[in-house]
Amino acid sequence: MVKERPINAMSVDVEDYFHVSAFRHSVVRQDWDKFPARVERNTDRLIRIFDRSSVKATFFVLGWVAEKYPNLVRRIADNGHEVACHGYSHALVYEQKNTTFLQETIRAKAVLEEQAQQPVIGYRAASWSVTSESLWALDILHEVGFQYDSSIFPVRRDIYGIPGSPRDIHQRPTNSGPLTEFPPATLPVFGRNLPVGGGGYFRLYPYAFTRAALRRTNQIGSCRFMFYVHPWEIDPEQPRLAAGIKSRFRHYLNLTRCEQRLCRLLGDFQFDTARNVLAELGYLSIHGKTSMVTSYDAAAREQQTMARTNRLRKTPDSLQAREGLRGDRG
Repeated sequence: MVKERPINAMSVDVEDYFHVSAFRHSVVRQDWDKFPARVERNTDRLIRIFDRSSVKATFFVLGWVAEKYPNLVRRIADNGHEVACHGYSHALVYEQKNTTFLQETIRAKAVLEEQAQQPVIGYRAASWSVTSESLWALDILHEVGFQYDSSIFPVRRDIYGIPGSPRDIHQRPTNSGPLTEFPPATLPVFGRNLPVGGGGYFRLYPYAFTRAALRRTNQIGSCRFMFYVHPWEIDPEQPRLAAGIKSRFRHYLNLTRCEQRLCRLLGDFQFDTARNVLAELGYLSIHGKTSMVTSYDAAAREQQTMARTNRLRKTPDSLQAREGLRGDRG
């Protein structure tokens, strides 16, 4: 009898090439509109790639992108994919004040739910920037209606990572209840976690190594992994931006090979949305409207934001008093 293959989570961080944190020192937010946009066409291309393999994925959409291209979110949802939140401005969470993070999260969640006409229950921070310094963000995420997060990378890297964090799906306590954490795929090697779940690592390693590592991951713990890709990673013709040697290497490495590798991956493994994988494992309920942000109404959104911001200012200890954390940085 052939053993059924585990169903893993496929995800997309919907952002454009000029949003990437590697270019944050050379590209300022005020200039984003000056760059030729490619995120819409590249995301549509990913939708077609997934459709050919009958795969449904979770699209973590940047709020700025959703406001700029409102029909894109609608197309993602209409094709049966999950719409989730990637924040609003692609700012690193640990460089934001908690009040700013709250305001941007509410804004992004509201516009995504209005466009998708479905609850948005999943969140992923820009560049995995929920770290030991910004765990306070999980309290805010749960309070505004998110049921799961995928922002904590259990590795040590220059701008992200919590090395001691569990590598498998788990629940984290918040002030208002448990929040499910679904980390990107890693493989334990000699006491450390090797990142193997997508992005630059997918373009760096030979495909045979990635496939072997993910197959091994399917045999450990919950036997499910989270994979991620960006629309700009299948776009080798994107404009080149100024950055340091390391940043340029990470960003532009093997862009010509990524789409072909992704197509092979979709044939070698089974994938579904993060929402469906977590529901199947019993980590969340996907029925009903769970969000506290029910409409992209400017006045209502502003009222909700002010109320929660005032509550944060009156009770800072609830979010910042954890040992070793600095929740009001930036």
